[in-house]
Amino acid sequence: MLTATESRILECCDEVMDDALTLTRELVKGYSVLGQENGALETMENWFQRLDLPVERVPLDAPGFADHPHRAPTEWSSDGRYNLVSRLNPSSEKPHLVFNGHLDVVPAEPTDMWTRSPWEPWEKDGWLYGRGAGDMKAGIAAMVMAVEAVRRAGVEIDFPLTLQTVIEEECTGNGALACLHQGYTGDFVLIPEPFGAQIYSGQVGVLWFRMRIDGVPAHVLDTRAGQNAIEILQSYLPAFKSLEEEINAMPRPAPYQEKDHPFNLSIGKIEGGNWASSVPAHAVLEGRVGFPPGVSPDEIMNRVREVIADHHRSLGDGAPEPRVEFHGFRSEGHLVDLETPGIRLLSRCHEDLVGEPPAHYLSTCTTDLRAFHVSGGINGTCYGPVAQRIHGVDECVEIESIRQVLTTYALFLSRWATDTESARSVL
Repeated sequence: MLTATESRILECCDEVMDDALTLTRELVKGYSVLGQENGALETMENWFQRLDLPVERVPLDAPGFADHPHRAPTEWSSDGRYNLVSRLNPSSEKPHLVFNGHLDVVPAEPTDMWTRSPWEPWEKDGWLYGRGAGDMKAGIAAMVMAVEAVRRAGVEIDFPLTLQTVIEEECTGNGALACLHQGYTGDFVLIPEPFGAQIYSGQVGVLWFRMRIDGVPAHVLDTRAGQNAIEILQSYLPAFKSLEEEINAMPRPAPYQEKDHPFNLSIGKIEGGNWASSVPAHAVLEGRVGFPPGVSPDEIMNRVREVIADHHRSLGDGAPEPRVEFHGFRSEGHLVDLETPGIRLLSRCHEDLVGEPPAHYLSTCTTDLRAFHVSGGINGTCYGPVAQRIHGVDECVEIESIRQVLTTYALFLSRWATDTESARSVL
């Protein structure tokens, strides 16, 4: 099924595999949580230059971006924050391919739960460990080194190709959106999210919210003189669980009807009080709620407000009404058009390498695919390495799966360049 040139490309993929692992390890060492992404960005910039790929910084504070209708609000400044982009043949009129990956990671704390330091990568039994190894620094290494393998095989990349390495995927999606806002767009996008070598077919909407409870502080010599904000906050948890069940009972697109409980509401953070011997004066809860494609973030925001207000009234304790804020994700869900020629081409590449068609994966989370679909009107999918315990302790990525993604991407790149009919029909 493979031509002589394609076989040479596969040989070159093996040749660059060590570099892919080296790049992954170096990116893991840059513990790129929110606000601390510069180390990973510098590593990426050095590798772009090392591979003779042009590099541009794409700021998150570009003129007009603050007013973008799909931008998520943030509590931190965007001044000086940026993505890295490498563009080949940007003036070509041929179909434009985009690879997009995120450099940011979620916190690894408490680090004493890890087998080893989460930002010092280590290997065991064919797996590479470290925060972000799977989500999604190995995927970034695979997409970048796929370009290197194609060029090393002597195949000219004569079509527009953009490599985007972005930030804020884990909290807002504003990084990818900033690229689109500034014209770094295309006709089809591939994102190496760590869901394995399968075709990503859809994702849910996601909303972040915060609730603050104000109690009445008092000395513990008479706790009845105060109102315990932490205890009041706990009483809201059943109401949020009921909201989760309500959302799962909503009408949903056909693919999601087959899933038992696809829309999850997670209470991810709670803090409160300031002294062990004082009745706590405040408590803050932060949560994430998923919802079906076709439902707007505004609709879910209104339901969160209503649930909190209803429970507050039911308490009848005379306490101030909780303060509700929405920060971070306000992401619509959507389904992927699986008949897009780019996806058919990716499926053929996978089948030619593996011997069978790829499986499909319907997600219960969100990815930067949302920015391309909702804001850019660009179809695409996710296809990436196999990872375990992403966002958890001892996150790891299967090394052989990195090789598979690298190889599939390289074959896809070569065929995008030569299969004019498939590529042009994307338009």
